[in-house]
Amino acid sequence: MTRTSSPRTVTLARESEAVYVATNAAGAQLRFGRGEGLLSPVELLLAAIAGCSSVDVDAMTSRRSEPDRFDVTASAQYVTEDGANILEDIRVLFDLAFPEGEEGDAARKRIGAALRASHEKYCTVSRTVEKGVPVALIEAERQGA
Repeated sequence: MTRTSSPRTVTLARESEAVYVATNAAGAQLRFGRGEGLLSPVELLLAAIAGCSSVDVDAMTSRRSEPDRFDVTASAQYVTEDGANILEDIRVLFDLAFPEGEEGDAARKRIGAALRASHEKYCTVSRTVEKGVPVALIEAERQGA
C-alpha cells in the first residue's frame, strides 16, 4: 500500500455571535453560522459531501458532454438521542441531464461509474465521514495567561 500525506487547513474567525468566516490557505472565504441567510455547520457538511462527489462526477461526465442540468441534493436525518446530536441516513441525489446525441449518450453512460468511483475512491469528505475518523478539539495554550 502506498500512502502519501499533505496537510489541509482552514482557519475560522468569529464575526459576531454565531457568525463565522472560514478562510483557506489560498485566501478564499466562506461566511456561515446560525442566522438568517447563512448556511449552518450541518448544512456545510452536507454541502461538502455533495460538493466533493459533484466535482468528481462533473469531471468524469462533462469531458464527454456539457450537462443540460447538474443538480445535486444532499439530505440527512438530524437525530437527537439522549441529548446528543448526529446525522443519519445521509443521501446525495444526483439529477443530471445531458443533451441528445452521441456525446450526451457517452456522458449518461458514465454517470453510474462516476458515482461509484467518487464514493469508493475519490471523495475525501464522504469517505472520511464513513470511516469515522476521530476529531480532536484542543484548547490553544496561552503564554502568560
